[in-house]
Amino acid sequence: MKKLLIISILFLIPLFSMAQVDSASTLKKIGDQAPDFEFNLSKDKKANLSNYHGKIILINFFATWCPPCRLELPRVQKEIWEKYKDNPKFALFAFDREEGWIKTLPFKEKNNYTFLMLPDEDRKIYKLYASQYIPRNVIVDEDGKIIYESIGYSEKDFSEMLNLLAEKLK
Repeated sequence: MKKLLIISILFLIPLFSMAQVDSASTLKKIGDQAPDFEFNLSKDKKANLSNYHGKIILINFFATWCPPCRLELPRVQKEIWEKYKDNPKFALFAFDREEGWIKTLPFKEKNNYTFLMLPDEDRKIYKLYASQYIPRNVIVDEDGKIIYESIGYSEKDFSEMLNLLAEKLK
């Protein structure tokens, strides 16, 4: 059991240190126009990313089973959502890669997350931005350009993301 834990940790270390790396898995880069896409806001309501033009948009890709995601998401709740949820210039969408409402909603409720957590069952949205690795964050500016990307989770990169959001959402 101890060996399995050590092997798991060694496997995850590279994921924690990948943020802001120019990875071949990243399909859209900083400076690119964010692709427009349709998504479900609820089981019966749809939206497009372009509906949020004029806002700073944080797109988070996660999975309920992902250990680094489980470290990052509580910080997203406390340090981003709780701070900016009432800011009319801000939108946050967390897409649960490869999982549907049946997994996404119970995970959200169990962890007391209050930001939008939405399914991306077939990676339809994720495939527009990347081919692998989560968690992944993308910040889109008011003009629809990508101004920040991170892969994996690290304290340093999360702090950089917080600083950028603070600057843009003054």
